[in-house]
Amino acid sequence: MGRQAVAVLYVLAMITVVVGVDLLFFRHQFWERLLVNVGIVLVFTAFYFRFLKGQ
Repeated sequence: MGRQAVAVLYVLAMITVVVGVDLLFFRHQFWERLLVNVGIVLVFTAFYFRFLKGQ
């Protein structure tokens, strides 16, 4: 699988997790949802730089 395809799948997975958490847990809580979304993006970014950047 090409590097670009892996990046696209990774971004789609991140979007799916963010939207899923928003809809399941934080539908009507703006600040909590914002903080959790930022945290999810930071975790995905750290995972990318740690494990996928070197490929």
